[in-house]
Amino acid sequence: MKPNNQKIKLLSVISSLPQLPGVYKYYDVEGKILYVGKGKNLKKRVSSYFNKTLESNKTSVLVSKIEMIEYTVVDTEMDALLLENNLIKEYQPRYNINLKDDKSYPLIRITNERFPKVFAMRNPVNDGSEYFGPYSSVRMMYVVLDFVKQLYPTRNCNLNLSEKNISEGKFKVCLEYQLGNCRGPCEGFETEKQYMESIQNIRHILKGNLADVKKSLKQKMQAASDALRFEEAHVYKYKLDLLMNYQSKSTIVSRSLKNVDVFNIADDDKFAFVNYLRVVNGLIIQTRTMEYRKKMDETREEILEAAIGEVHLRYGNISKEILVPMKIEMAPAGVKVTIPTSGDKLKLLELSAKNAWLNKKERIDQYEKLNPDLRVDRLMNRMKEDLRLTEEPRHIECFDNSNIQGDYAVSACVVFKEGKPAKKDYRHFNVRSVQGPDDFSTMREVIERRYTRQVAEEQPLPQLIIVDGGKGQLSSAVEVLKKLGLYGKIAIIGIAKRLEEIYYPDDTLPMLIDKKSETLKVIQQLRDEAHRFGITHHRNLRSKGTLGSELMGITGIGPETQKLLLSHYKSLKKVKEATLESLTEVVGKNKATILKKHLREL
Repeated sequence: MKPNNQKIKLLSVISSLPQLPGVYKYYDVEGKILYVGKGKNLKKRVSSYFNKTLESNKTSVLVSKIEMIEYTVVDTEMDALLLENNLIKEYQPRYNINLKDDKSYPLIRITNERFPKVFAMRNPVNDGSEYFGPYSSVRMMYVVLDFVKQLYPTRNCNLNLSEKNISEGKFKVCLEYQLGNCRGPCEGFETEKQYMESIQNIRHILKGNLADVKKSLKQKMQAASDALRFEEAHVYKYKLDLLMNYQSKSTIVSRSLKNVDVFNIADDDKFAFVNYLRVVNGLIIQTRTMEYRKKMDETREEILEAAIGEVHLRYGNISKEILVPMKIEMAPAGVKVTIPTSGDKLKLLELSAKNAWLNKKERIDQYEKLNPDLRVDRLMNRMKEDLRLTEEPRHIECFDNSNIQGDYAVSACVVFKEGKPAKKDYRHFNVRSVQGPDDFSTMREVIERRYTRQVAEEQPLPQLIIVDGGKGQLSSAVEVLKKLGLYGKIAIIGIAKRLEEIYYPDDTLPMLIDKKSETLKVIQQLRDEAHRFGITHHRNLRSKGTLGSELMGITGIGPETQKLLLSHYKSLKKVKEATLESLTEVVGKNKATILKKHLREL
């Protein structure tokens, strides 16, 4: 926190702030802008940074660096959104979220000239041209572009089609005319009025206003038919069928929905992805997903508000109704904000959420392929939150017991570091002090042996211990950790196999984790690996025990010979299957003959 005299100075400034919508700027000692924010009530918003205990370390660091505060009052909350957006783009303050610019999104451009051209582009130019989009993919953009040009062919040349040049016959039609991709305005085969009518219909289609275009085509088709111009009527019929087919393949939300904008968000601790859909006359005509990189633990509401401001700034006025998943403070003036709970509007909001989530998954997968450490960091943070830990579990140890009615009791300890198996650190324990099938006592013994040694040898301790079992096994392990003075220093949980329930010490009710979560998958992998490692050792022990008991008591076969056979054949079955020649090579002819005779009698 700031020294008292500086804090008093800042609080004095804050006390004079107006209770009006506006934008505030924080400066450091060098006069650089640290942060730009907005508020429905400037005084209330800025005061919140200084009059409460800050939970976020990042926010605490920001506040400690503030030397000066400036503010700008605006008329409406939407003005505050737009001004904040512009200032962030201009100054790029260190502590503001970063919006990844998307100038490369595909657009359709209608040029501002006589006989306008219609074509695809990525980087818009401020020359009075009209732009439609952005489209979610280049392929989708070209599908729409090819469709409108098939309905209404337009020129793609760069000729100066002034009235004088056309009347003087300076141009000749090109191959595009012969192919039917242009109607030859350069030679006057298509008048400017006819051409601009086509442009107007293209605008309608790109905006999703298909009703006017269909009405126009039907009228022309009927007029041509009434005048017995059946070939011309057939052309209009063909275009009308194309339009109907295009509409059937477009994403139709609802015939009852007119003009709405939809915003939804998918985020984690570092990134946020806001999806925007524009719906006109029941059709989704525009979609875009904006990517933000968090800087100050911004809330989902704050990021959503920033995205609404970005859309308003880039594409002009938004619809009179917007659909959002949560309440937002900075609602645009004159715009109805709806949080749908059912019906077509909820389905549309869910579609936007799906798009945001898919974009988030795709982008994070790309980042993690380029930098695998990002995946580890994200997974560790996810596990910390899901399991309610105080630190990330980068070192985890999991224990599992195996026995048959108390015989050959063993326990396995597997170790995961950075979310992956560290097999060289695996250990198994032959249980010494427990007689009979007693999982609780077995767990007490192996936990005590493991961590007494780890402490004595000053080995690194895990951040998390997992015991395979329910409350009983967990309580036994906790009892030992308390005895060793480690309880509270190492987090410990139990996992019950039947329902994948997570048990905590001193909590009678288990916690259920989402079945699809990465956290549960890691815990299951640990549990299964501990089970596999323990069972393998248990089988080896059992096999050796069975072989030893069978060989014990055979005259002429002493302990050293038994060890030799165990080492070479591993199991009684393989000893029985061995030929006399094979046994002779291992223990000699006399002992091999005695052994073969005894095994035959068995």
